[in-house]
Amino acid sequence: MDRRDFLKDVALWSAGALSSVPVFQLGRNALAAESPLPLVAFAESKDWTKIVAAAIAPLGGMKAFVKEGADVCVKPNASFDRTPEQAANAHPDVVKSVVQMCLDAGAKKVTVFDRTLYEKRRCYINSGIGPALETIKDKRLNLIHSDDRDYVPVKIEGGISFKKWSFHKSALHADAYINIPVAKHHGSAKLSLGLKNILGIVGGSRGKIHWSLSQGIADLNKVVRPTLTVIDATRILLRHGPSGGNLEDVAVKNMVIASADTVAADSYAAKTLFGMEPVEIPHIEAAYKVGLGEMNLSRIKVLRG
Repeated sequence: MDRRDFLKDVALWSAGALSSVPVFQLGRNALAAESPLPLVAFAESKDWTKIVAAAIAPLGGMKAFVKEGADVCVKPNASFDRTPEQAANAHPDVVKSVVQMCLDAGAKKVTVFDRTLYEKRRCYINSGIGPALETIKDKRLNLIHSDDRDYVPVKIEGGISFKKWSFHKSALHADAYINIPVAKHHGSAKLSLGLKNILGIVGGSRGKIHWSLSQGIADLNKVVRPTLTVIDATRILLRHGPSGGNLEDVAVKNMVIASADTVAADSYAAKTLFGMEPVEIPHIEAAYKVGLGEMNLSRIKVLRG
């Protein structure tokens, strides 16, 4: 089944016209190992309103990822009732910049959401993401508060830890899915970066995902693969993640990392920001082993924006 047929089944299931669960199978043509060396771009600046465009420019700019008339889903990490300075969520300047660039590229619609771990309205407001997006006066932008009705069960063909899970319809249907994690320590996963951010678009019990976290993250990333991952490293959380709360655990890096290959982006971020080899992060290795991207830093081309 190709993506077009899969999305038709998702739509039919959502409308109650399909009794069986939609099946997603990662085709061989989707395997990153069959592609040229992946590109990872980064930019450094104290002006966080401009850093995203600088990071994406070496990759061709946002128009290389968002086509005219595209339905775009932007998924920032906005899970915690924390202030921007505490580095538990993507910074509002980074999120706003990505959204504005999608709109400027000609997107028909831009949907922004996260399945937050704390009360969703407080997370959106106190993270600064909600107020930042409110300054964009464009009817094409929609910041949503998702509920259980927005999730569609998907059978993951070839899944190792998980054979089926539910995913948010906006992410499944999007022509372009833009992934915006914040770079931070995580007590269970060691690091929370692009691959880990998938948990914000899935339904069901996150506790069960943590029973087999590393392979589970890899399985879930088979279904929704970001068109572009933008890692917010303007400031990062070094300890007591993922929720943080203590400014002493935060380091200002003034950096954004971007790539179409989430595994490559995470691998570069792990080494550059935290001094950790990609193989030290089990879910990065698991995603690499199932063909979701490149983990070997020697096989990643790094560009400076």
